[in-house]
Amino acid sequence: MRRAPDISCATAESRREAHTAVLRTDAIEALAMRANGTYLDGTFGRGGHAREMLAHLGDDGRLLLMDKDPEAIAVAEQDFGSDPRVAIRHGSFAVLAEWTATRAGLDGVLFDLGVSSPQLDRGERGFSFGQDGPLDMRMDTSAEPSAAQWLEVASESQIADALWQFGEERHSRRIARAIVAARLEQPLTRTAELAELVARNSGKREKGKHPATRTFQALRIVVNRELDDLASGLAQAVERLLPGGRLVVISFHSLEDRLVKHFLRDESQPPRSVRRGLPLPPTTHATRLRLVGAAIKPSAEEITHNVRARSAVMRVAERLPLENAA
Repeated sequence: MRRAPDISCATAESRREAHTAVLRTDAIEALAMRANGTYLDGTFGRGGHAREMLAHLGDDGRLLLMDKDPEAIAVAEQDFGSDPRVAIRHGSFAVLAEWTATRAGLDGVLFDLGVSSPQLDRGERGFSFGQDGPLDMRMDTSAEPSAAQWLEVASESQIADALWQFGEERHSRRIARAIVAARLEQPLTRTAELAELVARNSGKREKGKHPATRTFQALRIVVNRELDDLASGLAQAVERLLPGGRLVVISFHSLEDRLVKHFLRDESQPPRSVRRGLPLPPTTHATRLRLVGAAIKPSAEEITHNVRARSAVMRVAERLPLENAA
């Protein structure tokens, strides 16, 4: 088993900041867990979902934990490392099928996407425009590039395209031009510097939203390859799911949710060019998933207690037996 980079227990304890798992009860219900099943939490975070999952497993159950963030893995090792039912791996769920622990098949997979509260709340991680810190934004701090490194070498058109594609930033070209002009004087290395630069070049502000919101989202997605990893992780999760196994995905912005929605739709419906009742062409993949219910959003009560839940959307699908796929 590959372990995370060495982080002491004391450090792990200091990194266990408050984090409320979004849609925790709904996600566990959606997984339809069996006491002797094998389940993967591909985004451990600080263990909010994992603790609830483990509580539903018996002595013969198995819980596999993954996360990109070495600090999250340090918490997982400290809190769950001594439990014989648990296996832990540092890495992205984009390569979950490479983990030998998944090869026997999975009864359920949970992806809770986006940034965790501890990452957002600590300025030194570089995710937040609300407090100054190094312009980092890496979920996996052992990987490169950081946001500052990427902005130093990316062309103006690459920056503009990223802000438009991943942040839906209307002023992407103006902001990209300003970033390139600023780095000629000195590299952008602090979150406050970038947030101020974006604010100066964003035109009219959106009500209730900081002008740097879209830019920071876009850079975070680029640095962490979030959409590429999500596409790969979804495909590998379906490959590893056993018949009847559930895939549960919680998204926090429209780009993620759109990708998840389209993937689940494509895996649960015959190609639109095929008429109902006719055999599929030989080159067409079989339907592998069944959608389970409609998209689920947090209740007003949950949002009241955890404002970061307000944009969450959960989608659920179930793996079909191959012989029954249509």
